[in-house]
Parts: sequence; C-alpha cells; structure tokens
Amino acid sequence: MGRFYITTPIYYTNDAPHVGSAYSTVNADALARWHRLIGDETKFLTGTDEHGQKVADAAAKNDHSPADWVEQTSERFREAWRTLNISNDDFIRTTEQRHHESVQKFLSTIYENGYIYKDLYQGLYCVSCEDYYTTETAIDGKCPIHGRALIEMEEENWFFKLSAFEDRLLEYYDQHPGFVTPETKRNEALSFIKGGLRDISITRTSITWGVRVPWDDAHVFYVWYDALINYLTAIGYGRDDDEVQRWWPYSNHLIGKEIIRFHCVWWPAMCMAAGLEPPAHVHVHGWLLIGGQKLSKTMAAEGGVKLTDIAPVSLTNEFGVDPVRYYLLRETSLGNDGEFSLEGVTHRYNTDLANNLGNLVARVTTIVATKCDGVAPTPREDSALRGPAELAIVDSATAWNGFAPQSALESTWGLIGATNAYLEQHAPWKMEPGADLNAVMGDALEAIRLVAILTTPAMPKVCEEIWRRIGLTGSPCDEVFSSSSTWGQYRSDATIQKGEPLFPRMKSDQ
Repeated sequence: MGRFYITTPIYYTNDAPHVGSAYSTVNADALARWHRLIGDETKFLTGTDEHGQKVADAAAKNDHSPADWVEQTSERFREAWRTLNISNDDFIRTTEQRHHESVQKFLSTIYENGYIYKDLYQGLYCVSCEDYYTTETAIDGKCPIHGRALIEMEEENWFFKLSAFEDRLLEYYDQHPGFVTPETKRNEALSFIKGGLRDISITRTSITWGVRVPWDDAHVFYVWYDALINYLTAIGYGRDDDEVQRWWPYSNHLIGKEIIRFHCVWWPAMCMAAGLEPPAHVHVHGWLLIGGQKLSKTMAAEGGVKLTDIAPVSLTNEFGVDPVRYYLLRETSLGNDGEFSLEGVTHRYNTDLANNLGNLVARVTTIVATKCDGVAPTPREDSALRGPAELAIVDSATAWNGFAPQSALESTWGLIGATNAYLEQHAPWKMEPGADLNAVMGDALEAIRLVAILTTPAMPKVCEEIWRRIGLTGSPCDEVFSSSSTWGQYRSDATIQKGEPLFPRMKSDQ
C-alpha cells in the first residue's frame, strides 16, 4: 500500500462551473478512486480560488460584496461536484482562515529567507487571467490567452526573486525526469526556464480583496501566489508539520496547460525558496475545444458558446451522471486537446455504453435468468476469456497508474469486446440448458465481474448496479484489487438479477 495525494486546480469564482472544469475534476476523481481501489492511502483535494480583481469585479457587476459573491459561487462548484459524484476528501476555499494563515506563514518564510524585495512594477496586465505580460509575450497588445487588450499598470509591489532559481530549477528537472508529464509539457516548462527568468510581482496595493501581507499591511498578495499555496494549506502547512511530511512527498497536481508556467516554474521555485521540496508530480492536460476554440467563461462573455448549454448539471440531466463521466475520461487522452460536442457524448453513449457494455450485461443476465434458473454458473480456469481478461487487467492498471484514464478504459473495453465476440461465437441463446451453457455463462459472468472492477473509477454507480445484477454483494470498490482482479474469483451460485436497460439508447440528433 502506498500513498497518493491528488489535487485539481482551484476554480475561479468569477462565474459558474462548466464542462471544462468538470473535465479536470472528473479525471482527478477517477484517479483518486483508482488509487483507493488498489489500496493506496489517498487524499483528494479540490476547491475554489476566491481572491483577486476579477472576482471583485464580478461581485460588483452583480451587486454583491466579494464575500457574498464567493459564498454563492463556491457553493455552485460544490453542487456541480456533488452532481458528478466527485469523491474529494477536502474542499478548500482561499477565503478560509486556515488558508490565510498558511499563505502568510509560507510567504513570510520566503521573505525571511531573503527572496522577496520591494520595487516599482511597470508593465502590462490581464484581468481575465490575473497575469502580467511583457510586450514580447503580448500579441498586438492583447492577452495571448484571452485576446483582450492588456492594461498598462504602474505601482509599488513586493517581488519574488524568481531569477535566483533558474539553475536550481534546471537541475531539479534533470534529476526528476517525471516531475512534469507528459513529455511535451515538460519540454514547454523547460523552454520557459531556459529562456531566462525574471523576478515577478507578488503583491498589489490597488485592490483590497486578498490575503494581507503580514510585514506590509498596505499590500495584499497577488492572487496566484495566494492560490498556489492551497495545496499546502489542505495538509496543514504552518499548523501540522507531520501531516505535511505525510502527504507532500506524494503530491500530484492535475492542471490545464494554460497554467503550466505557474505550477511548473513559479510554484517549484517558491517551494525551494521556503525550504520545501517541490511537489512530486504535475500532470498537464489539454483543453476541451468547441469548434477549435478553447471552452471558457470568456467565450460566453464575448458572445461565444453559452455555458448554460454545457454546464455539468445540464449534461447529467440529459445523459446521466456516469455516462458524462465516461465521456470526459474516454474521449480525450489526458494531455492532449480534445473536441467537445453533444453529438460526441451521444455517440459514446450509444456505442460504448448501450451497444457494448449495456448489451453484454443484459444478454448474460437474461440468459442465466431464463436458462440457468437464475443461478450463476462457475467460470472455467481454462476459459478462452482468461487471456483477454488478464491482458485487460495489466494494461488497465498500467494506464491508471500512468495518468492515462482513456487508455485504461480502452483496455477494459477490449475485454468487453472479447466477451461479446465470445458470446457471438457460442450463441448461448440457442444452446440447451446444461454443462456447455453453464460453462459459457460462467466465463461471461467472470468477465463482467472484472469489467465492473476495472470500470468503477470511471462509473461507480453503474458498476455498483452491474455488481448487484450479477449477484454480488457490496460494491466493486470494496474489493481488494490485488486479489479480486485475478481470474476465477466469481462466486458461483449467486442469484442473477435482470433489470431495465442500463443505457437506454438515445436519438442520434441529440
């Protein structure tokens, strides 16, 4: 048994959650569920980022105080994650007292270590991403991510000596080749470091909505430096050193590629400056695209795709919770950009779920109920399905452990396909009751049992129902993976339960 600490980005409370934030959260949830399944002690953190100018502006626009606004918006994220059956162990809000204390402790340590100084900031700033840009990184005076005009700013700030960590970061990357995955994103971060690091502003005086700088009450910490520390707040930084030591060496940040610079350059340097090891691992995923454009709140604000049409709750109302989870995990490799569409969700639903998994479970339970008196036969040790099952177990486990849910599910669906082909070959619906029929159905039931275990990180509720229908008690997530994932563990003489279709087919014009 190991230990696994996984975090999502904390989501900005200037607007409601959408399917892009659901993509990160569902993937993190499935990875957390996998590690619990294999017996790892697991902590899963998500939450909301509630400070900064953009939040203050959104609150004013909606006639709310910032505190009231973030209270409401944070709850919308909680509700979305409850709807998607997200199993987070903690939900952090950056307005919590515990976070303020951790931020002040962490940055005071950096200050005392001599890596923070005061100077005048002059440059370009994007309110949408709460980030500073140079004339070289701007595109025609606009933010390279949001396409909005950048604001000229000049104010006295406290700066972090990022430039002092250029060589140390390069050395760390060299000594920890798996620190950032996939390789393309690691190379992107390295390229940024090798291009030369400039010191960066970490405070503001022009806003008040943030964490106060303990050594200079006129300043608040710039939102990114406040937000990044949430990963330490949740494990007791500044309050419980033992908990920090217990979890930090096993930390895994799952982030979108637009924030790679913050997490893969600034954050490890900040940790070094505070006398702490950088996080163990950062996995960077791509964007969900609609018509080739990034799915974002900004698009909606500028008259693009309406978020209300693709909000998590609207999707689950249409397709069900587990089918939405499955689509977000299966459609796109966790590292690449992916195209999101309602047609794509419908296609995955009808093919992978209704035709393949749903049809397999329906076929087997119906035949056992009608031809075997509803009592499960025993699988054979030398079954032709044993090889495909063992391959699926090994490949799926390797993929889940390697932050590749898409590949894990693809391997599992290989076993589903092999089992359906096995049934087509033997045509048990034409066989008479007896030993031969029992052998075929026992093999199929054992394959379904293994499919339910391998798929439970993605579709926990559906897999619980499959478990019930094939006569097993409890849940597949209650199993000890190391022993339950070997061929031949199915309990014969279980009572099989037929039921309504797991995935009623949907019209293709949805």
